[in-house]
Amino acid sequence: MNKKKAKISLVVLALVTVLFAYTVIIGIGKTGTGAIRNIILGLDLSGGVSITYQAVGDEEPSAEDMNDTVYKLQQRVQGYSTEAQVYQEGSDRINIEIPGVSDANAILEELGKPGSLEFRLTDGTVVLTGNQVANASAKQQQDNMGNREYVVQLELTEDGTKAFADATTENVGNVIQIVYDDNVISAPRVNEAITGGTAIISGMASAEEAQNLASSIRIGSLSLQLEEIRSNVVGAQLGEDAIRTSLIAGAIGLAIVIIFMIIVYALPGICAGIALVIYTLMMLLCLNAFDLTLTLPGIAGIILSIGMAVDANVIIYARIREEIADGASVKGAIRTGFKKALSAIIDGNVTTLIAAFVLNLLGTGSVKGFAQTLALGIVLSMFTALVVSRLLITSFYEIGFKDEKYYGKARKRSVIDFVGKWKITFAIAVVCILSGPVAMAINSGAGNGALNLSMDFRGGTSTSVTFNEDLSISDIDSKVKPLFQDVTGDAEIQSQKVAGSNDVYIKTRVLSLDEREAISKSIQDTFGIDEKAISFETISSTVSNEMRQDAVVAVIVAAICILIYIWFRFKDIRFAGSAVLALMHDVLIVFACYAIVRISVGSTFIACMLTIVGYSINATIVIFDRIRENLKGMKQASLEDVVNTSITETLTRSIYTSFTTFVMVAVLYVLGVATIKEFSLPLIVGVVAGGYSSVCITGALWYLLKKHSAGKAN
Repeated sequence: MNKKKAKISLVVLALVTVLFAYTVIIGIGKTGTGAIRNIILGLDLSGGVSITYQAVGDEEPSAEDMNDTVYKLQQRVQGYSTEAQVYQEGSDRINIEIPGVSDANAILEELGKPGSLEFRLTDGTVVLTGNQVANASAKQQQDNMGNREYVVQLELTEDGTKAFADATTENVGNVIQIVYDDNVISAPRVNEAITGGTAIISGMASAEEAQNLASSIRIGSLSLQLEEIRSNVVGAQLGEDAIRTSLIAGAIGLAIVIIFMIIVYALPGICAGIALVIYTLMMLLCLNAFDLTLTLPGIAGIILSIGMAVDANVIIYARIREEIADGASVKGAIRTGFKKALSAIIDGNVTTLIAAFVLNLLGTGSVKGFAQTLALGIVLSMFTALVVSRLLITSFYEIGFKDEKYYGKARKRSVIDFVGKWKITFAIAVVCILSGPVAMAINSGAGNGALNLSMDFRGGTSTSVTFNEDLSISDIDSKVKPLFQDVTGDAEIQSQKVAGSNDVYIKTRVLSLDEREAISKSIQDTFGIDEKAISFETISSTVSNEMRQDAVVAVIVAAICILIYIWFRFKDIRFAGSAVLALMHDVLIVFACYAIVRISVGSTFIACMLTIVGYSINATIVIFDRIRENLKGMKQASLEDVVNTSITETLTRSIYTSFTTFVMVAVLYVLGVATIKEFSLPLIVGVVAGGYSSVCITGALWYLLKKHSAGKAN
């Protein structure tokens, strides 16, 4: 790149940044395409549609059928939003809450009215029931003449596959009717035996017809027949202060990080600051483009990702300084610095990307939403670090910033004996980990429960109140919620306002009969409303057992995949084993924080743990990458010296990355609302634990495993 091209590159990058900023703030066209205001917000930030179904029948449905129906509906409504919630109300009702939409009738029309579904022969013989259908979706394909046709693809359960294989084998050429609520909605002819568990229904006249049939089959495959008893448009659960304070915290944190990078890295720090601004703008644009739902924890996650995005820049700039210290020219140092940093950046981000992919594939609900946002952040951070930062620093060099004073020079540090102190560092880690089970045992013995499970996990009580006036969200926060808190002594209170009415739903932990009476009297006395305007219903957890199992399985599979990848890349199972054990250390310490501080364990708990998994693995990979490099360059040194040297050489990077991430989360904790504080405090603990494990545990653990296996070989 010459001077002229460098100037053009900087001008183009500046124009692109201005365009991104304009699009995010104002948007393009009359609809404001790309503007931040058009990002889909979750129930907590903007509200949505609430639909209540009731099981049809004279007998009360079994708990098993209710749980199965809730889980299947949870999977279905993810098509609208990964942040949609489904939970049981009372003994025979199911609530569905879908964020970011305001037309209840349209949702009901698309979702369909739940009923019974059967596949029958023309003589009335039932060959397949609705609960043997795993999924149904509208598709497009080409017929034998090459023309486009609309079809419905069925995916059957294991027992459904066998039943349908038998039925279609015996009835080739015959019609199998699809009967929904005793009405024939389709009558496809069997052209051949279908034994693979997947079937195609053709002959649809339009895409709409295919979608309607697929919807009817999906909703009819529930364990129970349901009928809609009410649907409402509900307001945001949180006030505008929650969004405002979170955005202010993000802006302040970003400013602090940029200033820190400039002070520490001079010109490269300026490049990092510009790259971080571009990263933030691209993140907001992509949230809009991919229709990802943004919740308050999601905002916290994005703010945290800004701190994590600094990591790649720190790795690169530290390498550049090392090259300058070794006598390389500034131009050569820039080229070599990016080259040497590449493997650590790719390995660290690929392992996190693997985790995101597995979580998106196997997870449900908020886990899937988190995985999508995490993957987006990883891709964008790699792009800004490896492309934008490189373009910036190369261009600045070409236009005249060629003196090494603009880049700095790495100082030679005395090698610290981390390996020799492994007994102390391991002991500290074990004590911190064991503090969690000890705290859980103490809490359980005191009758308070091992963990402070929130409504998301243990269910609660939904109180419906029809007020005499239209209360605002701030009125509900300041006047209504304190009445509940005075009785329950619990700050975890969620509220939803029904649009166009005076109805408000307040969700709390499970209320006893005495507490219900006390709250009812308090509301009547304070607002002068009739007792009949207040009703209570027990609601189930929004995170079902199946969702918890999905999350656990997803995390286990992700850990195994990460282990395999590290094993493959580093050609040493001990690297992989050490990384996964360090990951467990970080997660268990955060878990201990929840137990000791009694932080509410809800849906944000899952997001917090997954965030720590993604964050911690990055720091470990950087150190392992340096050990791998030094094993080749320090062949005469002892294994212990190689490990100690590698950790010492990457120590500055570990401290700086932990500090920038800590700053982002700490500002969020100081300025955020109560919900954000409960999310950011364990993250602060996780950042500290991740920094500690990467510096004090992973290298020493790998050394001990290596030494032990070498001893056995001898």
